[in-house]
Amino acid sequence: MTTKTLVCLCASLGSLAAQNVLTTTATQRYFNSVRRNLEASADAMPADKYSFRLTAGQMTFAEWLLHSADRNYTDCAMLKSENAPEAQRQLTSLKEKAEVGKALKDSFAYCAAAMEAANDQKVLAAPQTTNALLHVIVHNNEIYGNVVGYLRISGIVPPSTAARTQQKKAEK
Repeated sequence: MTTKTLVCLCASLGSLAAQNVLTTTATQRYFNSVRRNLEASADAMPADKYSFRLTAGQMTFAEWLLHSADRNYTDCAMLKSENAPEAQRQLTSLKEKAEVGKALKDSFAYCAAAMEAANDQKVLAAPQTTNALLHVIVHNNEIYGNVVGYLRISGIVPPSTAARTQQKKAEK
């Protein structure tokens, strides 16, 4: 490898790091998508179904959303290098659609601010912050996968499916 090639490669890597490729991609492609899907799911499910369980051993629909909110606060507090906000401690007392939906949306807003302030250097500096970033995305997608079953059995088309259907119609 020539010196010129090495200098170009280093400059390219430096440029990529300055662009925050990891955090930007994670936020735009994955976080925003799962956020939209979970928030839309919370809105779509009727209030009387928030206490619904697919089976006796599973969480209720509301509990899935509150689990997401709880983990959002934990992981995004790690990304922000601060203690989780007081709102996290209130989650266990919530049951009704309006309050659960608001709590979920508030937790995603908290995470959106954390994601916006994050950069690749900070996220990759410690395993805890790297795991927090990845966990926000992966765990919420797992939760969404569970929530889809609750929606479908309730006769509701999941938001991700509805969005793809709309996109296909627009392309025709």
